[in-house]
Amino acid sequence: MVQLNNGITLFFSLLVEAMPFLLLGVIFSSVLLLFVDEQKLLALIPRNVLLAALAGGLIGFLFPVCECGNIPVARRLLMKGAPTAVAIGFLLAAPTVNPIVFWATWIAFRDQPEIVFLRVGFTLIVAMSIALIFSAQADMRPFLQDNLARLMGDPATSSSGAIPRSGPAALADGPADDPEAVSPLLRSGTFLLQSPGQVLQLDVPPAQVLAQVATAPPPLGVRLRMMVDNMVLEMRELGAVLILGSAIAAFVQVAIPRDVILNLGQGPVTSIVAMMALAWVVSICSTVDSFFALSFASVFTSGSLLAFLVFGPMIDLKNISLLLTVFKGRAILYLFLLAAQITFLLTLIMNLYVG
Repeated sequence: MVQLNNGITLFFSLLVEAMPFLLLGVIFSSVLLLFVDEQKLLALIPRNVLLAALAGGLIGFLFPVCECGNIPVARRLLMKGAPTAVAIGFLLAAPTVNPIVFWATWIAFRDQPEIVFLRVGFTLIVAMSIALIFSAQADMRPFLQDNLARLMGDPATSSSGAIPRSGPAALADGPADDPEAVSPLLRSGTFLLQSPGQVLQLDVPPAQVLAQVATAPPPLGVRLRMMVDNMVLEMRELGAVLILGSAIAAFVQVAIPRDVILNLGQGPVTSIVAMMALAWVVSICSTVDSFFALSFASVFTSGSLLAFLVFGPMIDLKNISLLLTVFKGRAILYLFLLAAQITFLLTLIMNLYVG
């Protein structure tokens, strides 16, 4: 009974902690869909792959979201035709490289300022490296969920100079008077696929209003109503998987004694592995994980603390379920393995040569 009570408490703690940031990410996602001109957005992105990866990693300063809120924004960037390097760089770096997390980490480790700056630096290195690796894939659609891949259009069209249209402007691709010619996603925002060809859809503005969006922006009131509709649908989809992920994370924390993990943290190698495993299991939001890591500062090496702070916000047990709304399983496995390997190498170098 005690373990059950602890599990329920952990579940609601994770959920209450993550939900506001998921809502923040959904709001930004909806704003991108209806209030940001995708052509202007894409025009600002550097064409150089390295610079695009760096830009994606730094966008977090404009969109300060947690690892639960960055996923809907990254998905929207992919839908709008943003380069893979930008979307992946943002997805991995935004939960850490943003002013809120920087400030929280500074408060926790103000006596160790190197932890604060190395956290940002290591995160950018990991995010940019993985973004560059994924950019080598000419067509990302095989790695994406089918409903998202269909909305990205033909990559050959994008490479010829045409910007793939998503959001309201994409309505021009089909007859204005044929509702079925419009993608279900664009008719009602992000949706939850029930089965092939079936979607969970709320009431949306009339088709005549949506058809006008292709040639002229709708009135502000209409766009606000569409934004709220999109937010409701994204919260229903992502909120459901967040609940599932939080339940799994709470169960693992109760089922596996922390002493099993903590007893491994004695050496330069095992301490890093232990803290990365702990970060994956506890699934703490990046805005407060620095205070959790601080409690181990007197026992674990600086490299292992950084491993916890860098790896946890990228891939944890809670947000894997959210990542599954964007990527297929093998892509998430690649993300997990690459992030783990690069983080391990960086923090091991710090343990061995910096101390």
